[in-house]
Formats: sequence, C-alpha cells, structure tokens
Amino acid sequence: MLAYLAAVAGEAPYILSGSLVTLGVVCASLGLGFCMGVPLALAQVYGLPTARRLVAVYTWFFRGTPILVLLYLFHFGLFDALNLNMPALVSACIVLGLASSAYQSQIFRGSLEALPAGQFKAARALGFSSVQSVRHIILPQALRLSLPGWSNEYSILLKDSALVYVLGVPEIMTRAHFVASRTSWHVTYYILAALLYLAITALGLKLLRLLEKKTRLPGYNL
Repeated sequence: MLAYLAAVAGEAPYILSGSLVTLGVVCASLGLGFCMGVPLALAQVYGLPTARRLVAVYTWFFRGTPILVLLYLFHFGLFDALNLNMPALVSACIVLGLASSAYQSQIFRGSLEALPAGQFKAARALGFSSVQSVRHIILPQALRLSLPGWSNEYSILLKDSALVYVLGVPEIMTRAHFVASRTSWHVTYYILAALLYLAITALGLKLLRLLEKKTRLPGYNL
C-alpha cells in the first residue's frame, strides 16, 4: 500500500502541471469566444438581414458539430490544406474559441434583447449616434446581464478542453491517460484528473460569482 501511494504521489506533480495547460487553453478559448461573440451578437440584433443570416449559419455550424469533429477537421484538415504548420495547442485554442464564440453570441444576443427597447430610443433622443448608443448604453448592461450564462460557458468549455488530448496537447487528460496507460492504474489517475477538473471548475465559478456580485446594481432587476 505504501509503495502504491508513493508511486501515485510521484506521478501526481506531472498530472498537476497539466492544469496550467488546461487553464491556458480555457482562458485563450474563452477570450477568443468573447472577442468574436460580442460582434456576432450585435450583428444578429442590429445588423442587416444578410449579416443576420450569415451569423445564423455560423452559429448553426459550430453549435451543431461535435468538438471532436471540429478538432480533426481544422487541425488535420483545413490547416493542413492551407499549409499552416499550426501547433496542436494553437489549433485547440482556435477551434474551442470558434465553437465558444457561437455559444457566447447567443448568450449576448439574449442579454441584448432582454433590455427595454426604449433605452436605445432614449439614447438616440439625447443625441447619441446608433454606435454610441450601443457602445455606451446598451452593451455595458448586456454584458453584465450575460455573466450567469458566461459562467456556464466557462464550465462547459473546461469540460470540452479534455478532448484536445486527441491532438497531443499536454493538458490534464493527456497526462493522466499517459500515466494510466503506463502503470495500468486507470481508475486512480482518472479519478485524480476528475478531481482536478472539479477543482478548476469550482474555482473559476467562484471567481465569476464574485464578479456577478461586484457588478450587480442594488435595487435594479436587470
């Protein structure tokens, strides 16, 4: 038993170090999804009919295609066809970011549509241009309203990040799978990986909950 515990303790730091890679993938993907999701949502709510249709097709594709298929499609298919020697880590961040942008766009779209339409009209009546009205009046409120949905997207993206092991990205799942295959102690190391994912999820959600409380306006329901 002592030898078993010593062996697990010896391998644990190697798996734990994958947490930094996992966090890097999640943060980069979430950031890319945010930077793309906001314009996509604005295009759906305020854009021309053509722009709305294009965004609808984009979100339909990335929300309807499994992450695993997207990883293979982009890393081994599209990037290779374009002669882009893309590192696996970069490919993983791009694919997860594109998929996340489709989901985040719907989160932001819902928040934009939840705001009273009279606010936009009032801003225009006060002399704001359409762009200024959205940027200074509508968007800040919508982003605050979207925090609960954004928190959920964080946890979903963290779980999806485990799939990047198929590209060889040295994150938690890749390292746990390598050690488990080498030692044949699959249950032990997969439980350790699960505990790491649970800990990172709990920590991230805790920080996002604090952000929600910090941005909440007393006495204001929206």
